[in-house]
Amino acid sequence: MRHGIALSTLALAAGSLAANCNGFAELCDRRYSNITFAGAHNSPFVGIGPSDNQFTSPTDQLNQGVRFLQAQTQDKDGNPEMCHTSCILEDAGNLTSYLGEIKAWVDANPNEVITLLITNPDAIDITKYGDAFTSTGLATYVFTPSGQLTLDEWPTLADMISNGTRVVVFMDYNMDTSKVPYILDEFGYWFETPFSPTKDNFIQCNIDRPAGASADGRMFLANHNLNIEILPDVLIPDPAQAADTNSIASITSQTDICVQNYGRNPNVVLLDFVSQGDTIAVQNQLNGLS
Repeated sequence: MRHGIALSTLALAAGSLAANCNGFAELCDRRYSNITFAGAHNSPFVGIGPSDNQFTSPTDQLNQGVRFLQAQTQDKDGNPEMCHTSCILEDAGNLTSYLGEIKAWVDANPNEVITLLITNPDAIDITKYGDAFTSTGLATYVFTPSGQLTLDEWPTLADMISNGTRVVVFMDYNMDTSKVPYILDEFGYWFETPFSPTKDNFIQCNIDRPAGASADGRMFLANHNLNIEILPDVLIPDPAQAADTNSIASITSQTDICVQNYGRNPNVVLLDFVSQGDTIAVQNQLNGLS
C-alpha cells in the first residue's frame, strides 16, 4: 500500500486526480483517521413510517455530501437483508441491491472516499456479504489494510483515491477478516457514544461500545440521532425535531464535549434525516473548511 504526502502531491501535480478529494483540496493530504464525516444512520430505511430513519435515498444522501452510510442487516432465508430490527417491521430489500446502488454512485464519482458500517446481529455467514460485494463489483474499490492500523497509519484521501481503494467497510459484530479481509472490525478501530439516545441522555460524549474501551488510538462515532420513547424500551426516531437536532448548534453542543473529553472531534456524527438541518455545513465546520 502506498502512503504519504509525497505520493498524493505528485499525483495531484501530474493531473491523475482532480484537485479536490471529497469536494475539497484541503482534504487530499489529510489522513482518513483525521476527518469528521456526517453519517446517515440506517441509510436504506427511507420514508415517513415509525421505523424509517431517512427521508432521502442512499444515492441522494451521497449526492448531498454524506460520505458515511450505516445500515442494519437481518437474516432472511439465510441471506443478509436490509431490515430494521426485523424484516417484518421494515424490509428495504436485499444487500446486493443496496450495494449495487452505492457501486453506481462510486463509479460516477471518482474522487470520493466513502465508508459503510454494516451491522450483522444474526451472525450471518460473512462470505455472503463478500459475495454481495463481489457480485455488484463494489469489491473492486474496497480498502484492505495489510494489518491493524494505528491512527497515524491510515492513508490520506488522495492516496486512497490514487490507489482506487475508495470504499472502507466496517461491521459491528460477527465479521471474520480471515474470510473477507476488507470487512473490518468496527470495534477494533472505533468506539461509539450511547446509541438510540433520547432527550434525557442526548448531549454527552461518553464511551458506550466497546465496554471498557479507551479512547486512545481509536476513531470514534458520536450518535446524534434523537429518539422518542413511546413505550418502555420502545424507541422511534423523532423526525419533527430533525432540523433542530441536525443544526450546527445542536451538533456542536455534543462535539464540544467530545473535544473536552478526548482532545479531538469525533470522526463520525451519525444522524437521522440527514436532508434536514445543517448536515453538510457542520461537517465542513468540524473539518475546518469554509
